This record gives sequence, structure tokens and C-alpha cells, in this order.
Amino acid sequence: MKRFITASLYFLSVWLFTFPALAQEVSPEQWNARAWMGFAAAIGIGIAAFGGSLGQGRAASAALDGIARNPNASDKMFTPMLLSLALIESLVIYSFVISIIIVLRVAQ
Repeated sequence: MKRFITASLYFLSVWLFTFPALAQEVSPEQWNARAWMGFAAAIGIGIAAFGGSLGQGRAASAALDGIARNPNASDKMFTPMLLSLALIESLVIYSFVISIIIVLRVAQ
């Protein structure tokens, strides 16, 4: 029940604070290439963060499951797990850098 209340409060606060941002009407002519590039950067980093977090969760879960089944193999599993987590995170960072480059081109 506590999670439901917390999630409801987060949703309510986001819902209430977005009204001033959406108060100005935008005609379709104002949605030019720059606007679409900014929108693409926002969506791209969101998808990358979501996918990276899912990948890291599954990798950590599989490694911890393997360590729980065979505690003697923890030394052999720890280094590849850290390496895979770093590589997954690097993909998210690459997406972040590309999004920043897109946003900086939009700002020019």
C-alpha cells in the first residue's frame, strides 16, 4: 500500500507541474527539424537508460544466481560480471553523449 501511495504522489506531482509547460499552444508549423531533434534526443536517452537498466538487472541477477548455486565459483564470476556491467553502462553513456551532441546542435 505504501508503494501505491508513493507512486500516486509522484504521478500527481508530475501531472500537476506539467500544465504550465503545456500551456502554450504550438502550431504544426513550429515543429521544425530542431524540435524533432530535441524530441529524438529525449526519447533516445530514455530508451537507452531503460534498456541499460534492464540489462544490468538481468546480468546481476544471473551472476548472483550462479554464485548462490556454487559459492566456490564466486571469484570466477565476479570479474566477468563487473566487466559486463561496465560494458552495458558504456552503451548508455554513448547514447547520452549522442543525445548531448544532438541537443547542442539544436541550440545553435
